[in-house]
Amino acid sequence: MASPDTAKPLRADAERNRQRILEAARVVFSERGLGATLDDVAAEAGVGVGTVYRRFADKDALLDQLFDERIEEIVAIADEQLAAPDAWVALCTFLECSVALQAEDRGLRELIHHPERGLDRVRSARERLAPRVDRLLQRAQRDGAVRSDVKHTDIGMLTLMLVTAIQSTEAIRPDAWRRPLALAIDSLRPAAATGPLPGPALTVDEFDDALRTPRS
Repeated sequence: MASPDTAKPLRADAERNRQRILEAARVVFSERGLGATLDDVAAEAGVGVGTVYRRFADKDALLDQLFDERIEEIVAIADEQLAAPDAWVALCTFLECSVALQAEDRGLRELIHHPERGLDRVRSARERLAPRVDRLLQRAQRDGAVRSDVKHTDIGMLTLMLVTAIQSTEAIRPDAWRRPLALAIDSLRPAAATGPLPGPALTVDEFDDALRTPRS
């Protein structure tokens, strides 16, 4: 059975309503997180909640759309940096931009780092992003800009740590995460190494388990 979004092309007024709903949902979920409701979205969009349900079957359908848009943004950032000439700058730029997106979008952050609310979404996103992150990392390592024992799941762990910093400081100083990000980036340089990293990097399955671990 076709969903409300895929059944047939929308009339111009219906498409305008759909775009208003999406824009309102970006604002609402970004600011309030996944606890926001479709009533909140409707109020932000200036439409009745019935109009929201005509365009999206439920909150999950709307979140799927928003999540896919954000992942497309991150994929585009990765692809752009893979084409950049300086591999070190490319890796750093990708890290900064992807963390910044999570800093500004509470809903995205909650979906990624509390995937019991959307595990299939997160797995699909990881399958798209992980090879790109691996290539960004390997390029920088081949250029001698990043220590050779860093793996792409280590990059994921750094991001996880930075998200904790975002959550702890966003009400105090929203951009405070940039300082630990700079420290994390410096730690990737070979000159920062005082010896080999202890133990093996997390496997992809172990990293997925780490994402699923409940956090306050």
